Amino acid sequence: MTDLLTFGETMALFAARRTGPLRFARDFDLGLGGAESNVAIGVARLGHRATWVGRVGQDEFGELIASTLRAERVDARAITDPAAPTGLMIKGRRTADLIDVRYYRRESAGSRLSPEDLDPALIRSARVLHVSAITPALSASARAAVRHAIDEARAAGVPVSLDVNYRKALWTPGEAGAWLRDVISEVDVVFATEGEARLIADADDPVTLAKALGPRHVLLKFGARGAMELSDDEVRHAEPYQVTEVDPVGAGDAFAAGWLADWLAGAGPDERLRTACAAGAFAVTSQGDWESLPTRADLGLLSPAADGVSR
Repeated sequence: MTDLLTFGETMALFAARRTGPLRFARDFDLGLGGAESNVAIGVARLGHRATWVGRVGQDEFGELIASTLRAERVDARAITDPAAPTGLMIKGRRTADLIDVRYYRRESAGSRLSPEDLDPALIRSARVLHVSAITPALSASARAAVRHAIDEARAAGVPVSLDVNYRKALWTPGEAGAWLRDVISEVDVVFATEGEARLIADADDPVTLAKALGPRHVLLKFGARGAMELSDDEVRHAEPYQVTEVDPVGAGDAFAAGWLADWLAGAGPDERLRTACAAGAFAVTSQGDWESLPTRADLGLLSPAADGVSR
């Protein structure tokens, strides 16, 4: 049994160490990144059992992904695919404030995910299934895997969480919107920015937009303006935490992980929204997609009363 089950593509990540055009970079840090595995790590660090399923190549990058996730106490069901390589993500910093992320994932192992890779018994045993709209954009088989997982979860009474996570390099707004509108009625929790939410519905203000989406819990993220939760027709707003931003990539995954971890713990709406914002704030304070995700002990460090020096 697992608290959170998620699946998708995790890639090897090369991050340039110097600022400027990538063609001048000579040194890179090697790590990994993937929306769903980021959420799994975040939930695990906040005290819950998390399981990630995905395909990796029969290569050193695949070994890196599997071993790193397991070291983070994630139950990593890494399926080795000898016929395709692990996908790659290259991250550069064109200027101090502009991050350039390139993906090399066409026909990768992760894109070959299929319904057969997802054990129905594992889905039925989860307390929540978390999916991302990145996965259905990867391939027809990956899209079928998401539908299979949602159908199995709904049949077993397992709540479904969806992060819109729109990637324009993978599909058009029209394609994404059509898929999202098709599945949104099967979802219990949705995470989106305002722009992503408008792929599904349209409205003049965030509250009306959230209500138009339909799920019981709607989380809208406004970046530097904080976040909003609509749950059971009640609206709550949260101000962002003031931190020094180093790398914004992964903040949305951290936000989802914080909210889901508190939801699994039975926390009230105000507390889980604060935890989500805190997790998102931690995520942007260092390089990497997930390295700064907080533990429970870390969350208090963002309190206004916290000392700036830890001894």
